[in-house]
Amino acid sequence: MTGAIEAAVADLAAWLTGVAGDPVPVGPPRDDPDGGLTVWPLELRPARQTAGGGGAREPYRFVVRLLISGGGPAALPALDRVLAAATTAGQPEVVLAAGDPALWRALGVAPRPAVLLDVPARIDRPAPAAPPVRQPLRLRQLDLRTLDGRVVGPERQPLAAMRVELVGTTQATETDAAGRFRLVGVPHDPEAPDRPVRIRLIGRGRTHTAELDPADRDPVVVCAPD
Repeated sequence: MTGAIEAAVADLAAWLTGVAGDPVPVGPPRDDPDGGLTVWPLELRPARQTAGGGGAREPYRFVVRLLISGGGPAALPALDRVLAAATTAGQPEVVLAAGDPALWRALGVAPRPAVLLDVPARIDRPAPAAPPVRQPLRLRQLDLRTLDGRVVGPERQPLAAMRVELVGTTQATETDAAGRFRLVGVPHDPEAPDRPVRIRLIGRGRTHTAELDPADRDPVVVCAPD
């Protein structure tokens, strides 16, 4: 079974072959006097997650960043065609940030012109089958409360415009300039008063899930940096 990363790399290698006009193997950069391009995955980067309705689990989304480089002047025309095709079509996304000498030292080759291409990838997460009901259904009414809190960074600086979602519901809001948020209508179970409230924070290219103590009058959620 092909995984999400392997499929993204294989798809890009096939696209590069069509654009460059010659096969583009998957492998680290090499010092090849005959030239030719190579494609090599460098890192995985987070992507903005989406939330759908109807209870369906959305796929986990991320980005595979790949290094496309060539050995020798003979590779420049092929690299030029790749750059032109990507910028004209608008995809895959081009990142011109592959000139760090430390990168080439780590790869053990001489510096050369190269581009980074960001390719979206996803991992589907099918909803688990619901377990069979083995006991009579019991209906009871839950209290509704208001949850106030703050979202800050590692240095306690407030984070504004962060989307705050109440996990398992459609309720959501955004933090203000002071990093504060308010969620109205948060279910509260009198039979489990200490059950934590789960929220999801979305913003700045990250998704963060936190569990808040319902007894805390002013909970603070600290988001790690990118």
